[in-house]
Amino acid sequence: MTETQAQFPDLKDRTVLITGGGSGIGAALVEGFAQQGAKVAFIDIAEEPSKALAARLSAQSTHPVTFYHADLRDVGEIRNTVAAVESDLGAIRVLVNNAGWDGRQEMDTTTEDYWDNSQAINLKQVFFVSQAVAPGMRAAGGGAIINFSSIIFMMNPPDVSAYATAKAGILGLTKSLAGRLGPENVRVNAILPGMIITERQLELWLTEDGIAKTVERQCLKRILKAADLVGPALFLASNCSGSITAQSIIVDGGIF
Repeated sequence: MTETQAQFPDLKDRTVLITGGGSGIGAALVEGFAQQGAKVAFIDIAEEPSKALAARLSAQSTHPVTFYHADLRDVGEIRNTVAAVESDLGAIRVLVNNAGWDGRQEMDTTTEDYWDNSQAINLKQVFFVSQAVAPGMRAAGGGAIINFSSIIFMMNPPDVSAYATAKAGILGLTKSLAGRLGPENVRVNAILPGMIITERQLELWLTEDGIAKTVERQCLKRILKAADLVGPALFLASNCSGSITAQSIIVDGGIF
């Protein structure tokens, strides 16, 4: 990351778990928390880029950055992986539910299997990772959960019904978990990114014309990168946001 980030001393030495941390936004989040001196663990299904990221960051961080391979569609794997992180690094005080899959599918050709798979990746696992982490946070005296949604469901997209439904559902889940976990000093908030330029987006979906049109809609006339999401996540994870829960932050350059 080239952007300078503020330092949050309370994040130093805290155990942070990030899902989908091997590339894109997740990798920026992993690096951002590692730069705070946190003990960072991340889950991903892609082994090679995740191992490379962990090795690179471990060489320059206060604590080693640890990669755990898991398929988050499998609740058993979620529970086993969370238990392994807690055993290796101590109680998880910050959870960032970043993992997702933004597949495109027309309504008329969407199958039941496609729909169920999308919900499993984008929504179901957010609940079950949070459920697995909650007892440790509770025992440690509290923590912060940050769920990544998206502005996409507010834009009437024609070809991402399953994905948009899951991202809207994350906001409802965030509110419900905040109500359940607040009495135990666990805060739950959401971040809604706009058009974030990552390698995956450039390879699969984005065109120069499409990027230009979106930037024109933004108040801020520049492209947004994964690093733009690190600051909001650090803030929501830190004691600086100690009275903030059940809220959503839109990071889209000013479309909404």
